Amino acid sequence: MDHSGGRIERIDLETGVVECLYRAAGEVPLKGPNDLVFDAQGGFYFSDLGKVRAREMDRGAVYYAKADGSFITEVAFPMITPNGVGLSPDEKTLYVAETESARLWAFDMVEPGVAKKQPWPSAHGGRLVAGVGGFQRFDSLALDADGRICVATLVNGGITVISPDGRHVEHHPMPDLMTTNICFGGPDLKTAFVTLSWTGKLITVDWPVAGLKLNWSDR
Repeated sequence: MDHSGGRIERIDLETGVVECLYRAAGEVPLKGPNDLVFDAQGGFYFSDLGKVRAREMDRGAVYYAKADGSFITEVAFPMITPNGVGLSPDEKTLYVAETESARLWAFDMVEPGVAKKQPWPSAHGGRLVAGVGGFQRFDSLALDADGRICVATLVNGGITVISPDGRHVEHHPMPDLMTTNICFGGPDLKTAFVTLSWTGKLITVDWPVAGLKLNWSDR
C-alpha cells in the first residue's frame, strides 16, 4: 500500500475545512502520528508510532506542538511503537505507553515541550513506570482524577490501571481481545467509553473513579 506520509491536521467541524499543520519536525518527517493530549497552554503532545513494513519498522518518537501550526519540537526519541499519551493532573509528568513492549514510561516535564531526561541506560530519557509480563500489548490511555493511568490493553483485552509510582497494577477485563481506547465522560466523569476493535463496538462502563477532566473539553 502507498503511504503518503504522516501529518497533523486541523479540521473545522462547522465548515469541514481541513488544514495541514505539520508534516515534519524540523528535517524529520512524521511517519505515523497516533495519539495526542492538550495541555493547559493550548499546545499538545503526540506520539509518532512510525510505520511497520515487511522486514523493518521505524523507531518512534514523541513531539510537542502548538495548535496554530507555529511550533513543533521533539520530546523523546527513540521509542518502540509509542502510542497512548497523557498528562498527570499537575501536568508535570507526561505518560507514554509503548505498544509492542507493553511498557508505560513517564517523562518529567520542566516546561511545556521540555523534559528532564533520565541518564543512561534510558535510551530516550524516560522513567519506566511499569512493564507487564506475558503476551499483551498497550494501546491508548487516559488518566483518572486520582492520577492513575488507565491503559487500553491488547491480547489480554481490557483496561490496565497503573499507579503513578508503578507499584499497583490492576486489570479490568473487557469482552474483546483488541481493547484499543478509553476516555471518560458523563456528568460526573464516571462513565468510561471503551473501544472494542475486534468486534467493532463502542461500549460504556460505569467506572469506580472519575476520569481526569481534559483541557479545553468544555469548548
